[in-house]
Amino acid sequence: MRAFWKLLPLLFLGLTGNCAHAAHTRVQLLLSADTVRPGDTIWAGVDLKMDPDWHTYWKNPGEAGMATKIEWQLPPGVNAGETQWPLPEKLPPAEVTTYGYNGEVMLLIPLKVPADFKPGFAFDLKAKVTWLECKEECVPGSANVEATLNIGRETTNSADAAAIDLWKNKVPQPGDGLQARAWWEKPANGDMRSLALEWSAPGQNGKADFFPYANDNFDVQATTENIPAAAGEIRLRKPVQKFSGDWPKEISGVIVMEIGGQREGFNVRVTVGDQAPAGELISSPDRMDNLPAATGRMPVLPPQPLWRILLYAFIGGLILNVMPCVLPVIALKILGFINHAQHEPRRVRALGLVYAAGVLGSFLALAAVVIGVKAAGRHAGWGMQFGSPVFIVVLTTLITLVALNLFGVFEVTLGGQALTAAGQLASKPGAPGAFFNGLLATALATPCTAPFLAPALGYAFTKSPPLIVLIFLFVGLGLAAPYVVLSWNPTWLKFLPKPGAWMEKFKIAMGFPMLLTAVWLFNLAADDYGTNVLWLGVFLIMMAFAAWIFGEFVQRGRTGKGVALVIVLILSIGGYAFALENQLHWREPPPIATAGSLSESPDGIDWRPWSPAAVTKAQNEGRPVLVDFTANWCLTCQVNKKIAIDVPSVRQKLKEINAVTLVGDYTHFPDSITTELNRYSRAGVPLVLVYPKAIDAQPIVLPALLTPGIVLNALNRATKE
Repeated sequence: MRAFWKLLPLLFLGLTGNCAHAAHTRVQLLLSADTVRPGDTIWAGVDLKMDPDWHTYWKNPGEAGMATKIEWQLPPGVNAGETQWPLPEKLPPAEVTTYGYNGEVMLLIPLKVPADFKPGFAFDLKAKVTWLECKEECVPGSANVEATLNIGRETTNSADAAAIDLWKNKVPQPGDGLQARAWWEKPANGDMRSLALEWSAPGQNGKADFFPYANDNFDVQATTENIPAAAGEIRLRKPVQKFSGDWPKEISGVIVMEIGGQREGFNVRVTVGDQAPAGELISSPDRMDNLPAATGRMPVLPPQPLWRILLYAFIGGLILNVMPCVLPVIALKILGFINHAQHEPRRVRALGLVYAAGVLGSFLALAAVVIGVKAAGRHAGWGMQFGSPVFIVVLTTLITLVALNLFGVFEVTLGGQALTAAGQLASKPGAPGAFFNGLLATALATPCTAPFLAPALGYAFTKSPPLIVLIFLFVGLGLAAPYVVLSWNPTWLKFLPKPGAWMEKFKIAMGFPMLLTAVWLFNLAADDYGTNVLWLGVFLIMMAFAAWIFGEFVQRGRTGKGVALVIVLILSIGGYAFALENQLHWREPPPIATAGSLSESPDGIDWRPWSPAAVTKAQNEGRPVLVDFTANWCLTCQVNKKIAIDVPSVRQKLKEINAVTLVGDYTHFPDSITTELNRYSRAGVPLVLVYPKAIDAQPIVLPALLTPGIVLNALNRATKE
């Protein structure tokens, strides 16, 4: 009833239409240009200034109030576009909640001037503005505003252009990159129903809300409840009241978030499903021409035939053999070739096939994981197991033991009965080692995205399960091909040196790159466990001590083998129970830390967290943007940064062109970045994009392996497009 009495003065608006303005609001019409060229579009700003504590209303006033209206009186041929509304505030009186503006607001309208107007002509733009202003009581108001615009040969900015641009930045941006989704939480209770709304917001932990657009058939009420969501996601609960018809199939409005201490709005329209997750982001009806989504300009990619994708997958797997991720395993391959080069060809071929079986079996397992993750409705990415701290601890321990084995601390003597996984081939000496090498090569290959591999994986991750399996198998064939080809051509093996005493020294030397891999993995674990990672180091030392006792007293000793074996078990089991379980809590890592707002590196590059809003903001300022999607576990990413991005020539160029540099941290596989990678047919990092300063230009997609020249050429293009 209070809302009814507040709206009662609206009945008298028609009687007050000729008033210059209400007592508490002053209105004027501003133009972004003094002179406009025929055919151009300018911006008109209807500026409303309210007295202290008085407010006017948004396009959806809420439970009470009235939206400000503009009735244009324009010369023939001049067209006014849709009004753009700056982000409002939620105004909660005692009994009703409304959306509006305190102090001042400028409503923005694009005006299109006909191309057949002649230079030298001037005309008046007129409009009647009506509004409702409220404090403790509400008073309707109206005013007639006008401005003069000149037609010339060029468009020249007015003195009010800066103020209009300032209010443009307050208009909600398109929210395509948020990947918003909505669903009904449970069946309706009469004419009320609970709606869940979720979107991607990595690194954001401030306040969030949803301001709905008005609809005659239902009302998304102002009450907002935050509910738990996955990392990098925000989820709200909103009550919906139905007035007529069916329950809505889509909801539109503005997502409001506090980002960097400031409120920002994002226009979305999402379909509403019956269960989570559901909904597909649809283009917003209120998209401003000069505020495009950062992820909206997807590169136009021609459809690729399957044979070409399979070729890319095979070549990409082939190149993985020389990527930094797989280089430590090459030591094991070289030793295997030299050790078996003098054996009969049939046995060498069999070992090649066993190695290939290990690689292909691993890729089949990876494909099964990807299919399972997608079937569960989650995002899948290449190398996603490296986002698991548990996987990193297991792999660090395994690689450390491999390095100790190469150093000769202990020997792996898997005889004919050791592994059944290799089938009958395991009965021959060396088969288990070949199979293990295949598994290890695959495990270490997944942090890397080689040339040709990126488009193949990007294609696979969007297809059906049979195609995912087929493409992954071709990647595995490429990775295994060099070893298999050499094993099936014994004449090529004759070029290798003959086995001898030098092999033992070479084997020890090859332990150092494997140990370096263990150090790298330990560093990745530190990102997850923080200073508590010290206990992983304690466990590794206890395992190394146990391995030395096993090699020295069990394998090579003559007496006391039983006692030594008991000590090995005590060290291994005790180290695991004390260091990993009791101190590190390795199966329950601490929550992922959220990204900060700024990260200025010592080299002077001002790295900021990536978000679609950050890209849009930079381009609205006329600045090119370099985005580096990277991860701590991605060696290729780190190499790219050290040799092609974080170099003096690129740093100087970034400063010269006043570029914005953004980093998308994919270390823990946030869904928002997975979605962004998929937009560019990538299933993993690295991905480096350079956005030109022109808003309507497509981003420049850089190759997986970079040089300073590639980056500089892209930055030069970005300043010209």
